This record gives sequence, C-alpha cells and structure tokens, in this order.
Amino acid sequence: MKVFVLVIFFFSLRQSCISSVDTIMRRQSLRDGDVLFSLGKRFAFGFFSPGDSKLRYVGIWYAQISEQTVVWVANRDRPVHDTSGLIKFSSRGDLCVYASVNGTEPLWSTNVSDSILEPTLAARLSDLGNLVLLDSVTGRGFWESFDHPTDTFLPFMRIGFTRKDGLDRFLTSWRSPGDPASGNFTYRIQRKGFPQLFLYNGLIPLWRGGSWTGKRWSGVPEMARSHIFNSSFVNNQDEVSFSFGVTDVSVISRFVNKRGFIKRFTWIARDKRWNEFGSIPEDECDNYAHCGLNSHCDPTSSETFECTCLPGFEPKIPRDWFLRDTSGGCTKKNSAASKCRERDEFVKLERVKIPDTSAARVDMNITLKDCKQRCSRNCSCVAYASAHHESEGGATGCLTWHDDMLDTRTYLNFGQDFYIRVDAEELARWNRKGSSGKRRVFVILTSSIAAVMLLMVIFFCYLRKRRKSNRNKRSSTVFIPGSFDFEDSLRFEEDEERNRESPLFELSTIATATNNFSLHNKLGAGGFGPVYKGMFSFRECYKTEWR
Repeated sequence: MKVFVLVIFFFSLRQSCISSVDTIMRRQSLRDGDVLFSLGKRFAFGFFSPGDSKLRYVGIWYAQISEQTVVWVANRDRPVHDTSGLIKFSSRGDLCVYASVNGTEPLWSTNVSDSILEPTLAARLSDLGNLVLLDSVTGRGFWESFDHPTDTFLPFMRIGFTRKDGLDRFLTSWRSPGDPASGNFTYRIQRKGFPQLFLYNGLIPLWRGGSWTGKRWSGVPEMARSHIFNSSFVNNQDEVSFSFGVTDVSVISRFVNKRGFIKRFTWIARDKRWNEFGSIPEDECDNYAHCGLNSHCDPTSSETFECTCLPGFEPKIPRDWFLRDTSGGCTKKNSAASKCRERDEFVKLERVKIPDTSAARVDMNITLKDCKQRCSRNCSCVAYASAHHESEGGATGCLTWHDDMLDTRTYLNFGQDFYIRVDAEELARWNRKGSSGKRRVFVILTSSIAAVMLLMVIFFCYLRKRRKSNRNKRSSTVFIPGSFDFEDSLRFEEDEERNRESPLFELSTIATATNNFSLHNKLGAGGFGPVYKGMFSFRECYKTEWR
C-alpha cells in the first residue's frame, strides 16, 4: 500500500512539473532539463546554453533542426549560473524564470500590467514559435513572445509599434555568438514622421529601408514574388507594423539582426544547413547619408565617384568633394537668386530610394498630379514624390520636402520616381546631360554591335579562305594516277590525320621524277595500282610540304 501511494505521489509531482503537450498550466512548472514542444513539434521551449557557454538561458528554438538555432530568449540579460533554474507562474499570473526552486525574486517575468486571476491560465507554445499566455478555456490572450522579439524575425511576427499603449516591437542583436545579452544594433520602424524602417547602432542610423511603397519598403529589394512568400504593412490609428509570411509550411525562413547586418536565412534540409540569400546593408550606397546632404548615391554610375549632387545643387566645399569627402554635402546653386518663379519645373529621378521622410509632409488623400501642383504653389517645397507608388490603383498619396534632403540613392531594377524643383536653366542643363548620357549609351551600344559583327565577318572569311586552300592542295596533289578509286579517296581523307608525316609533291614534280610515268621507271603493280620509281633533285625535296 505504501509503495502504491509513493508511486501516485511521484506521478502527481512529475505532472506538476511538465505539461504533457504544448502547455504549462498555472500550477505547473518547468525545470532545467524539461522541454516543452509545440503541438507539431516544430519549436521547443526550455533551458539552453549557447555555444560553449555554461550559463543557462530560457528560450525558444527549432525542434527539428540539428543545428542549434535559438529564435527567442527570455532572460537574455540575466542568465542562470547553474542547472537549478525553474520556470513557473507567480501569484499574480506572470510567467517567471527563477534561479532556483526556492527562488523568490524572478530573473525574468512576462510583467503583465494587471494581475491575472483566471485559474485556467496557461502558457502555450505554438507551431509559429510564439509563446502565449492565455486563458486555456476562453482563449483570451494576455501576453505573447511575438510582442517582445529578440534578434530573430519569424514568419507572421510583426515589427512596429502600437499607437495607444506604446508597445514597440523591434529586433535587438546578440552581444556575441555565445552571449544573447542585448547588443547595440536595433532594427525597427521609426516613430517620427512618415513610417520608415531603420537599422541603428545605438542612436546612430546605419541603414534606412525607406518608407512603405504599397508593396515593399522603398530601400529593400522586393521579396521573390511566388506562391511561397508574402508581406504586409499596417498603418492605421491603432498601429504601424510590418510582417511577412510563408504559404508553404515546409519552408523554414527567418531574418536575423546580426551585429550590424540584417540577414535572411532559409533551412536546406538536404544539406542540413542554413542558406543565406540576403543581407543588408549591401553596398556603400546603403550606408545612411553616405554622400551627405542634398546628394545622391549611384553605385551603377559610369563615373569614378558614386556620389553626385542632386539637380540644382552643387558641392558645398568643392575641394573636399574632389577629395571624396562628402561630409559637407551639397548646397543650392545661386541660393541668393533661387527664388520662387513661375517657370520653375521638376527634374525626375528614376529608380531611387526617396530621401529620409522624417521631416517630410504627407497627405495620403491626393494624387501625384495634385501633389505636383501643391509643391509648385509652395515656394518652400523643394521636392515631391508619391507616398504609395505601388498601390493597387496606381500612385497615391503625397510626400513633400521643404528643407535639406538626406540619404537618396539609385537602384538598378527597382525604386520609385522622385521629382526635384529646379529653374528653367537647370532643367535645360539636366536635359542636355540626360540626352548626352543617352547618346553615349547609344554610341557605345552601336559600336559594340558593329565590332562584334566585324569580328564575325573576319572570322567567316578566314574559315572560308582556309577551306578553299585545303581543297586546292588536295586537288593538285597526286601520289600515283589511277591508284585510288572514290572509296579509297574517302578513306584517305579520313586517315590523313594519322598520316601527318607523309610528304606531298606537286603533280608536275612527280611527272618529272618518273619521266612522265615512263614504262622504264615502272617497278610493277599491286593491289593499289602501278608503282613507279622516281629521282628527285635536292631542290625539290627541300621544297616538299610535310604534313
């Protein structure tokens, strides 16, 4: 009877520590060594040590991938120093990480603002990799790990902020590969002005993804359009957020903030490895404000320097610009005379990432045509662009700039149109420059085609001349008249490659040597016909062509 009671007690104690499926109930806990799996066993939740570290952290990782890949860490800044850690609910309903079974002060907590009194409170791990605090009966949610990401952006997770409660979802890099503590690099949507995507080192912007164009960020190459990936952007009175998804559940993909770079990985099951197929910043023009104020970065430019001033602007300090120091940026040409004129026009730059919109003015309710008219009537307006140039119904919304412009660049095969205010003289100068550039491209292209065609003609003539020469040599070369029939001549042509050491004589030379094939010089006959002897002079032997 005592044994039976002990067995029942042990079984009950074990059940209080580990959930049998994907859920930890309010009265249960998780010890170091216990692992909670999502329902489809795609993700796991529990204690882990990164790399060679002996410190213990609570996190979520891929359960079906051989290479340890952690996607979320709870106590990233306060690790457990041994294996005595414990995960359990506090009396007010928060899920907490304690340093020991008897710990009273948690190292980490979900820190829900209000106490949760529901007795059916639970923590559930989904197959998306999201840990959710919810009422297991009603399904009401109180907290989720997707609202508090670490360094990894998973499908259906959101980056952005809410306008009412101030929740801000952003990625923060690990301090090092073996230390998940909060690093210096953050990847987030900027709150100031028109929403933009930024990568920061502390407070210093490293890279700007630009504003949302209707289908993607203006400074981010579009995700491959296929039935596998999709993306969405929300900008309303409640929140501003961005997310991406996958329609094929077998595809495992993630974005990671890796100490100054945003990298995209997909798992290759056959090779058992992560394949990196995207990283930003990608080139020097991706570096924030690389060319300074009122300038433009073009890595595809035929010029030796990727930085140029925007139309209507010139280097503020020409000497520094010549020395490739663009920190001074560009300033308006003839600033004293550049007043608002009726003849002012706009130069269009194509395939660009429009300037930083932090100080730009936005109106989402007018068309691009109305936007031009509004900018024309306002003397302080220096440039304009559509806010959503890839919307379903065409370009919509209006962005206008009224001061210095920063971080503009050109792309090879994506980007949007950007219109800069100039006077008539500058417009004419820019048009001449554009025409000159087009003429230069036309001349280069035409010259290249002509050169290729000329080389093809020369090569064809060379081949034709060589074949004709070979035919003439064969027709004037005789070994013994009547000695070959047609089949033998074909066999000779097939075997001539093997007989490169045989000498060839002109017919006249052989006739002279055999005294015009005299019967006195005939030695006899065989299967190949008559055989003659001949006498060659030293001069004729010297002129003989050897093959």
